[in-house]
Amino acid sequence: MYWFNAISLVIFSVDNYNMVLIKENDQGWQSGMAKSVTFIVTKDCQLACKYCYLVGKNSKERMSWEVAKAAIDYILDHEEDMKEESVIWDFIGGEPFLEIDLIDKICDYLKVEMFRRNHHWFNSYRFSFSTNGINYGSEKVQDFIKKNREHLSIGITIDGTKRKHDLNRIWKTKEMEQGIQPTPDEEKGSYDDVVKNIPLWLEQFPGAGTKVTISSADIPYIKESVLHLYSLGIHEVNINCVFEDVWKDGDDALFEEQLTSLADAIIDGGYYQDYACSFFSEHMGKPMDCQLQNQNWCGAGMMLAVDAEGNFYPCTRFAQYSLRSKKAWIIGNIYDGIDKNKLRPFLTLDRCTQSTQECINCEVAGGCAWCQGENYDAADTPTVYQRATAICKMHKARVRANNYYWNKLYRKLEKEGGAE
Repeated sequence: MYWFNAISLVIFSVDNYNMVLIKENDQGWQSGMAKSVTFIVTKDCQLACKYCYLVGKNSKERMSWEVAKAAIDYILDHEEDMKEESVIWDFIGGEPFLEIDLIDKICDYLKVEMFRRNHHWFNSYRFSFSTNGINYGSEKVQDFIKKNREHLSIGITIDGTKRKHDLNRIWKTKEMEQGIQPTPDEEKGSYDDVVKNIPLWLEQFPGAGTKVTISSADIPYIKESVLHLYSLGIHEVNINCVFEDVWKDGDDALFEEQLTSLADAIIDGGYYQDYACSFFSEHMGKPMDCQLQNQNWCGAGMMLAVDAEGNFYPCTRFAQYSLRSKKAWIIGNIYDGIDKNKLRPFLTLDRCTQSTQECINCEVAGGCAWCQGENYDAADTPTVYQRATAICKMHKARVRANNYYWNKLYRKLEKEGGAE
């Protein structure tokens, strides 16, 4: 089912009647690769999450309509350079819904322009958002959702129980913008402001999953948080450990203990039948062949991001507000276009070209993730060919817990099958 913007039909229904018929019969979201285009509409956010990789957030840098329009025109003008059959128009911040008026205008323009140009992305696109959920129930956001529902994906980040969520996802204060950090007693968590919008979100996006971030401080609350999210009606919980070097001695052992305990709860409680947790995967923790399994984990370089200044990046993680120690990796701008030479390093990236021999030969390499932006930021020199390995011990702990999970689940299923 494909949704047609009313404006598009009014403008084009007479002169392009045949085009409408063709578009209606087109297959839309197909099976191939999608181009990801990200608008950094603001660098502001209501929250000051302690694990956030965006070190340069501020309330001043907001994208203008003129910059957004110029970026769209450039991208759609260069259809021959972006042959992916589908596109994800992604909006991030900061918190993207702080700029809902601009986003609404961008999306209207995109729909009209893709239609007017008979662009191959017209019937094969998504508008994608990852939001803190605070403004989700507002009238403007809800009007936007109703207008774009058929081509919309929205994920709300809720970290688990109130205790875990409020440990890291705290409200920003004016003093923080001046570099003054609150004491633990002064911190105000955002759980109550987010959880009230979860029922509406799940009603509108029944299959939606949430993203949970794990850092050193909140490892003890993993099990209770996943089960809590299940109790809220969220069936898919996607969890990742931060890639930055924040892990302390003993974190891996505690991590494994929490995941093993979570495995027991999921299997003994029967949650595995209807709920998912990304920490457990059958295909994780196996050796990888450098010839057959050498693909790059990260899509940087295949993606495209644009900021408020009109600069293009290979991914948002290469924008200056995402980097602690390196300069932004700018590949062009809306005025001069994209310099393909600055994308060349990304085209040769694979698992083996950026990994040490230890990583290449690792017996549990399967599922060990990396972020190209963090690789660049943590590298000894300004290169994308040096893989960051801060999560190595956490990955190995996850593999051990993952093996425990599948061994226990298979034994349970075999026993139940034998009983029948």
